[in-house]
Amino acid sequence: MKISSIIDEKEKRVAITPETTSKYLKLGLEVCLPRGYGESSGFSDAEYESAGAKICSEKVPDASLYLCVKPSDLKNLHLEKGSYLISMLLPFQNAEILKKMFDNGLNLCALEKIPRITRAQSMDVLSSQSNIAGYKAVIEAMNEYGRVIPLMMTAAGTVRPAKVLILGAGVAGLQAIATAKRMGAIVSAFDVRKVAKEQVESLGATFVEVDDDDNGESIGGYAKEMSEAYKKKQAEKLAEALSRSDIVVTTAQIPGKPAPRLITKEMVENMPSGAVIVDMAAENGGNCELTVPNQKISYNQVMIIGYTDFAARVAHDASQFFAKNVFNFVSLLWKNNKIDTSDEIIQATLIK
Repeated sequence: MKISSIIDEKEKRVAITPETTSKYLKLGLEVCLPRGYGESSGFSDAEYESAGAKICSEKVPDASLYLCVKPSDLKNLHLEKGSYLISMLLPFQNAEILKKMFDNGLNLCALEKIPRITRAQSMDVLSSQSNIAGYKAVIEAMNEYGRVIPLMMTAAGTVRPAKVLILGAGVAGLQAIATAKRMGAIVSAFDVRKVAKEQVESLGATFVEVDDDDNGESIGGYAKEMSEAYKKKQAEKLAEALSRSDIVVTTAQIPGKPAPRLITKEMVENMPSGAVIVDMAAENGGNCELTVPNQKISYNQVMIIGYTDFAARVAHDASQFFAKNVFNFVSLLWKNNKIDTSDEIIQATLIK
């Protein structure tokens, strides 16, 4: 059985590293990769060949299993009929094209659909990539902010620490909190899930709490859409917090739905001059009304960053995490020298 991947010019991360290449060989699988496959992530062809991979000239080698991060052009992706594509496929946004691919004989495993159960934690690409993305988002924000982050007391005067607000305390949000704290900022965070308060405070941040009995946690631990009454109280609380925040990182998402709108134009207009907003939900509609996906814009002297590739901006480490997640998934799929889709984790990811 042959494993391969593709080179995607819009994606710096890779789904197979030299380390996981050697592991696939031990499973009895052959690894064949296009020339220059790992260069964008800092992995050379020589490293792959040393690990046992075959390097070929085809951009998309023939294979039975294709492991990818997130193909940017599914419509023009021509793979062998009967083969498996294992990747982040944005199943809600790409439902129509994925159905056509399935009807044309491709087997599709959307890694976003891996269930949130203990046994699947080692395969959770969303968590591993969100972790790195949350870190990188804070670094990007602080670089754009252009002022000192920690408290500085010098003979020339005192500089107050920056005030950082994190909206959404999932994996990305918690990593953003931890990163901002390590940099010496005063950090506060908001989440609709009441269980997040303890997690936020354990990292040394202040929890911005809405006075309401509604709990925003759905089955599976994700955030749910809130009532209109809650949203009104939330908007008032966030407007107050935003008016005194220097850096804001938003991470709020609702599975299968557009990202919740948390920051309005009016809220931005009341933020301090020179403030920075990083909207990590830009790909799914954005948490800020003014966000433009994949762009950095200035409005009323507030910089709004809508990049959708934060994890890919740390491609080497993000690739290592992603590749290990995928290897654990394939190890579950490949049993007794054949593909076995009977496991509940595999079944949950299949596009049908």
